[in-house]
Amino acid sequence: MSTPPPPHQPPAGGFGAPQEPAPGGFGAPQPSPAPQGAPQPPPMPPAPPQQPPVPPAPPTAPAAPGAAPQEQPAYGYPQQGYGYPQPPAGAGAPPSYGAPTAPMYAARPPAGPGGGNDKRTQQMIVGAALLAIVLIIAGGFWYVSGDDGGGGKQPTANGTTGGDKPASGTPGSEKVPANTKSKPLFNQPNPTPEEVVTVAGSWITDTTYIKSDVAKVVGYNTVDGGKKWEIPLPGELCAATKHVSDNKTAVLFRPTKPTPDNKYPACTEVGVIDLNAGKLLWSGNAKGATTGDKPASYYEVTISGQTVAAGGTSGGAAWNLADGKSLWTPKVDGEGCYDSGYAGGEALGVIRKCGSGDNQTLYAQTLDPATGAQLSSYKLSPGIQWASIVSTKPLIVGADVGKTAKNASGVSDLFVVDPKGELKARISLASGTFGGKCGGTEVEKCAGFVVGNGKIYLPSIEHQGSAEVGRTNELLSFDLETGKQTTDRADAGERYTLFPLRMDGPNIIAYKEPPYDKGGQVVSIDGATMKETVLMENPAEKASRTAETGFSPDYSEYRYHNGKLFISRTTARKPYSDKGDPEYLFVSFTAS
Repeated sequence: MSTPPPPHQPPAGGFGAPQEPAPGGFGAPQPSPAPQGAPQPPPMPPAPPQQPPVPPAPPTAPAAPGAAPQEQPAYGYPQQGYGYPQPPAGAGAPPSYGAPTAPMYAARPPAGPGGGNDKRTQQMIVGAALLAIVLIIAGGFWYVSGDDGGGGKQPTANGTTGGDKPASGTPGSEKVPANTKSKPLFNQPNPTPEEVVTVAGSWITDTTYIKSDVAKVVGYNTVDGGKKWEIPLPGELCAATKHVSDNKTAVLFRPTKPTPDNKYPACTEVGVIDLNAGKLLWSGNAKGATTGDKPASYYEVTISGQTVAAGGTSGGAAWNLADGKSLWTPKVDGEGCYDSGYAGGEALGVIRKCGSGDNQTLYAQTLDPATGAQLSSYKLSPGIQWASIVSTKPLIVGADVGKTAKNASGVSDLFVVDPKGELKARISLASGTFGGKCGGTEVEKCAGFVVGNGKIYLPSIEHQGSAEVGRTNELLSFDLETGKQTTDRADAGERYTLFPLRMDGPNIIAYKEPPYDKGGQVVSIDGATMKETVLMENPAEKASRTAETGFSPDYSEYRYHNGKLFISRTTARKPYSDKGDPEYLFVSFTAS
């Protein structure tokens, strides 16, 4: 079935003008303004991804950042960036949501054998425009979710991480393979439903790679890609949490498959999967104060410790991870306040909305996962109607203040909140030189941010390097105590662009998207020196390169652990032509 269209982007907010970037910041001239994406479609069924914005004029290579602030103690909370986007809310959700936000990043086209990144960008723009026209005629805009460029994963209360195997202690647990030159492991053909369906969600253990598929979740052997187990679901997936706790994860799905009378069943069912056993441990729904006899609809789900929490316009609900026992159900208080969405990991965060329209007020709060009781609360200034949670411990909130976000990033400012609910630091990203991004309606949908070592790491935007063809970028950071940019800088290298995947102890694991004639790389970046160590370099051979670059950080999930890399899609649909390159649900590589 088709996936509903993206909702409207956050309205202009009124926190006030963002602060100027810290002295000694990125230093690159600000690129010419880029369009903020395609016009917002009305809330109606199936439709294509937003047309990508025209790339900004490339700035000159960035200057080194300025003086570093005083070193601060680490928070010890590694958070993986590039979390995959959440799938759409069910058709039964109130109109104010409509559907999930557009993808985190404007898609870069797959690298082909004939040209560099600039040519790929031009091809993508033309291709996206043609695709949008075709699907608009067919019935409106459709939504393509995208990871996490790679995961946005955060460790849960028991220390595990969302899609990747957790780091065990300090230093990081990822070791350099004896041979970093990888080889293809296994490529799974893409499913071919007639209309776009969500297949977001992927996780990796020591022995199994687990991937969402059309109305099912499948476990594959990490040695040869053979199928180990399969969990059928009664309906298509809507969302999957990026967290794992006690080797369990959670998914959100529809109670039935589409029928002629009910083409868009609501996303009402929450289920927990045992990743080791390959079993659906339990599933259920919840009725809310505003839903009557019908179960509430949700648009995202998360885990913190032993609590599974799902949010939507009907309010939030939570269940016990082990047995599915209800912890709380959706409710709206006398002031019209409700939990719109949760963020998990080491702590449980929530964006709570009160009031409506111009009188709406948002609160970023931390909750007791067992009871839902409020532990702290930070009030966002009037005028901000959408906010995302980048990290739950420390609590970091992202918002587009006064519509000043650049490059369709959806976030102009980050607010670091202390355990008492008081603002510790405010980080401005409004210069347009930073690459981190956040969605609109989904609370746990930020990409390109990784938290650890008392800092938040994020990439710069892509810009022209020294090479005549191709673009590059850098990994930078801000101090969470002062909100000032540090001197940290790790260069992607000529014609490569990098984005962070997750923390590994004090190190940052990052993927480098390659130029047209090379394979991608996975690197470990030392958090103290920013020195890069290559963990994996993928083949430059044409077939392998074409398969790898058929994915982009905008619409894909990247999972790396112990010398193995899996890159997967978050939506699937029957190809429009059988003359193109083969399409895969996921591709994988192994180094030894």
